[in-house]
Amino acid sequence: MKKQLILILCISITTQLLSQVHGYVKDKLNEAIPGVYVRWAGNNDGVVTNADGHFQLNPEQGNNLLVFSNVAYNSDTVDVSKSKQTNQLEITLDDAIQLKEVTVTQQRLGKIKSRTAVFNVETLNTHELRKAACCNLSESFETNASVDVSYSDAATGAKQIKLLGLSGTYVQMLTENIPNLRGLSSAYGMGYIPGPWMESIQISKGTASVKNGYEAIAGQINVEYKKPQTSDKVSLNLFTNSTGRVETNADVAVKLSEKTATSVLMHASDEFMTLDDNRDGYMDLPKVKQYNLANRWFYNSGGYILQAFVRGLSEKRTGGRTDDSYKIGVNTERYEFFVKNGFLFGDNDQHHNHSENEPVEKHNQSSLGIIFNGTIHNQDARYGLKQYDGHQSNLYANLIYDASIGTQHKISTGASFNMDVINENLNLNSLPGEFNRTEYIPGIFGEYTFTKDALTAMAGLRVDNNSVYGTFITPRFHVRYNILDHVHLRASAGKGYRSPNVLAENNYLLASNRSLHIAGDLKMENAWNYGFTVHGFFPLFGKELSLMGEWFYTDFNNQVVADMDTNPHAVSFSNLRGKSYSSSFQIEANIEPVRGLTATFAHRINDVKTTINGNLREKPLTNRSKSLASLSYQTPLRKWQFDFTTQFNGGGRLPDPDPAHPLWEREFKPFTIMNAQVTKNFKTWSVYGGAENITGFVQQNPIIDVQNPFGTDFDASMVWGPMHGRTLYVGFRWALTGKDKL
Repeated sequence: MKKQLILILCISITTQLLSQVHGYVKDKLNEAIPGVYVRWAGNNDGVVTNADGHFQLNPEQGNNLLVFSNVAYNSDTVDVSKSKQTNQLEITLDDAIQLKEVTVTQQRLGKIKSRTAVFNVETLNTHELRKAACCNLSESFETNASVDVSYSDAATGAKQIKLLGLSGTYVQMLTENIPNLRGLSSAYGMGYIPGPWMESIQISKGTASVKNGYEAIAGQINVEYKKPQTSDKVSLNLFTNSTGRVETNADVAVKLSEKTATSVLMHASDEFMTLDDNRDGYMDLPKVKQYNLANRWFYNSGGYILQAFVRGLSEKRTGGRTDDSYKIGVNTERYEFFVKNGFLFGDNDQHHNHSENEPVEKHNQSSLGIIFNGTIHNQDARYGLKQYDGHQSNLYANLIYDASIGTQHKISTGASFNMDVINENLNLNSLPGEFNRTEYIPGIFGEYTFTKDALTAMAGLRVDNNSVYGTFITPRFHVRYNILDHVHLRASAGKGYRSPNVLAENNYLLASNRSLHIAGDLKMENAWNYGFTVHGFFPLFGKELSLMGEWFYTDFNNQVVADMDTNPHAVSFSNLRGKSYSSSFQIEANIEPVRGLTATFAHRINDVKTTINGNLREKPLTNRSKSLASLSYQTPLRKWQFDFTTQFNGGGRLPDPDPAHPLWEREFKPFTIMNAQVTKNFKTWSVYGGAENITGFVQQNPIIDVQNPFGTDFDASMVWGPMHGRTLYVGFRWALTGKDKL
């Protein structure tokens, strides 16, 4: 009798494990739909489909009805007992309602804010990226309220991002969840990733998972490239604008077998016009010529997944005076690769990989990921009479083991290794000629996630040893709690570190004639970040209104402070002596007031202060506030799309001018930027056209003493607004789709 009971118990457990319900949600075009909420009828707890449209959840006794809902599609309820394959469903959601031969189509969401992730994550997919002239990563945030993009200076065309009021150096940049765009590539790297190459961008504020390293202080931005197994067979994007920029992007994806696929991505761009609209004899924007080529592979045998990527880039950046009396030239060559190996144990979910930010529910399943990445970056730069040469080699490895224990517990553990070799040469009298550094950083980490009902909590800890700066510990904690079915609370606290790379990250300052002073005892930067978010989804006139309020506070224990105030003819870098913090508060509303029209309204307040020369002062060149209004409308059948965005940028402080001979103001005033685009869609191709900076607002005299580029007053670092007026552009997209995707 006892043996029979044991046998019955084993059969029951086995049956439960095998009866897990999972499948894929797609639209009428057979494209995956991420962000669909899947739950059992009568139960508000569920899961969200990942980027591949995949979901998985445990069965519920006595309940056969699955509910699928997303604000961009008609909800559907499926009786799984009537399905021939209850453990792998194929669900198709309708986004069109036909009444008497009139079809009304609802616009697909371009921004997806996760409802279930413990992190504060926002995903921008291709539908969002195509709302503006997204030529590269730096131009991908025009419709986003969280990320600010501006020029670093008025000479080189380098663009920088800001998150939570802090510069992009405090944002961990990732590609495919691998640390990238670090060190030498940070100054110009935002232009290295072509827009048509990107499948999605994930923006995470505050500290992130310890699995990806210790460098996230203000947040993370992760870029996912197109995947060969899900990409169109062939796609083409042609673009040109009124500033003389011409760009070509093309990619080809080939399915070699049932298990193997590969793709080639190509990019070429050039600028043929010399711009000097204010006629000061200095180019408003530099000319940038870039060639970019990548090859990607995917192999899936069920229990093993291999992804490989290799890329080469060549870029030439030319600026300076129009008469060539003062030249700026930055030549870059960059080569990189990564290899991802994924081993799945237990229930084989063939679409699981370590690049997903949206976790899928597992039951007693585990996986092992082994990642290798390498980069070689060479940069030769000339700023007038100054010559700067830099070389960086990076090798990165990460081993991640994930295991789910039941439905409530998940553990992640692993080890990483990072090596940076940076060699820099600069012929400048105020500094030594060489700056060389080699860092070896092995580390181990562990992370535990607990989920029960409305609560999810994650605690992570990692220990790293830097061969230059010693051993340090990175703790991080996240919690999400649903106080109501449609009101979510998130809180986070954690620490982040980063090595100072003063010349590599600020070599654009060489375009000015400020003297540079770098302290010889610079320490590792580190800060605590605390965050709190309230996110609610409320019914309003038959639609869903999304409201979010968030506050993040970053408190630096040590920071490399750039002092441009003490001496108006110099910039000095030294360790923080005193307090430095950033406080950022943002509210945001998203709604579809009428079918086809989506609207986003947001407002942010920044309070960023640093101790400079013994005084706690507002950080210069930082906007005190930002407001955004973004509207997007698609006509029925998606034949036309109209997009309009307005950014209201608040004023801020400028570095102190020379009191005896002031050459600039102490503050800059608020300004507004408007962008618009119209897209006409056909069956396999589309044309689009638009305007950036519609009102033509430009910062007057962005370069100080522009007529004397070799004088001590020449300064191109006082940039707070646009340097070029209205820009018109047109483009063409074409794609050959294929239904035989892996």
